[in-house]
Amino acid sequence: MSTEKTNPHQSPNPANEPKAHNHHETAPDQKPIRKGHALTAVVIVVIVLAVLAIAGILPRKHAEAALTDRTNDLAAPSVIAITPKPGDPIQELVLPGNVTSYTESPIYARTAGYLSRWYFDIGAPVKKGDLLAEIASPEVDQQLAQGEADLNTAQANANNARIQAERYKGLVASNAVSQQDTDTFVNQAASTAAQVHSAEANVQRLKALQEFEKIYSPFDGVITARNVDTGQLIDPGAGKELFHLQAVQTLRVYTNLPGVYSGSVKKGQTIDLTFVEHSGQTFHGKLVRTADAIDPASRTLLVEVDVENRDRKLLAGTLAQVHFKVNPIASAYVLPVSVLVFRSDGMRVGTVKDGVAHLVPVTIGQDDGRTVQIITGLNKDDKVIQDPPDSLIDGEKVHVLSPQEVQTAQGGK
Repeated sequence: MSTEKTNPHQSPNPANEPKAHNHHETAPDQKPIRKGHALTAVVIVVIVLAVLAIAGILPRKHAEAALTDRTNDLAAPSVIAITPKPGDPIQELVLPGNVTSYTESPIYARTAGYLSRWYFDIGAPVKKGDLLAEIASPEVDQQLAQGEADLNTAQANANNARIQAERYKGLVASNAVSQQDTDTFVNQAASTAAQVHSAEANVQRLKALQEFEKIYSPFDGVITARNVDTGQLIDPGAGKELFHLQAVQTLRVYTNLPGVYSGSVKKGQTIDLTFVEHSGQTFHGKLVRTADAIDPASRTLLVEVDVENRDRKLLAGTLAQVHFKVNPIASAYVLPVSVLVFRSDGMRVGTVKDGVAHLVPVTIGQDDGRTVQIITGLNKDDKVIQDPPDSLIDGEKVHVLSPQEVQTAQGGK
């Protein structure tokens, strides 16, 4: 039996010898490391994509904003801005006035029928109570005859009931008749008396309708319209006007005085009036009343001036020039009438400040057809839009043309 020698440097247990390193085996901590690298790569990709998206969106947004600004600039209307010129203080104010008749009334029919005759045509002067026309209404005439007959019957019945009631009152005192029969005849007498009153009222109503067959003038005046002729069917009510009557002995002239001059006028003062159709003539009227309140929309005071017209030289419906002597106001500016903007809430003037349009309420004074004096609403440094477009709104951006652009535009025309 041979005995093996043991190498003192060799481990007696081969199992304890270290195994050879296998390159194909994975270290226990390598898998989490690879997961971390993958997550980092995903984050990097996301960031890159976000940067690319932002890099593409921002220029697009910028381009859209620039396009919007450019579109708004192109859509902004081009205007010419002028500076108001100081005007001389106003001492006489000339305003347009509407001339109306002192009293005016349409004449309608109150009963139905056929027009049998008319007596006055247009332009004819009439007096109060003059017969204008007659209407034939046989139905009303027959109803009146029937009503009168019913009234006679009711009166006869009432008279008979009254006699019976008085007889029974005398007999009941001697117990010849019963009290019940007496009360019956007394009540019958009262009932028939009420029927008489009803029949009388009906007759009065029909007589009033019959009186409406004749149409009379309600006041002194002139017939300015006749809308019916003989034989036409007439319906009662306001459906068809028969005549139009105006009192023209005195005419009313209405005008709107700027509120700043309301303290310059007083009731009873004489006002001069001129008319285009009476060139060179001056008529004198009297300021009889005012509205005693400033219109908040137009900032004006409604004034009535009455003028005598017994010679009928003046015609209702014409336009008068009303001359007022007023206290002068220093801050008046002269501008062409083309700067005025007429809106439902009053007269406006367009001004420009920092490229934005503003509609300013103003009050006008003297107006000669070409230029107008602005007495309230403007300052000397305001830039006023000449010939403003009808679509101009307050707060709208506008493009103010330079003098060179204006000359170029005028040269192009």
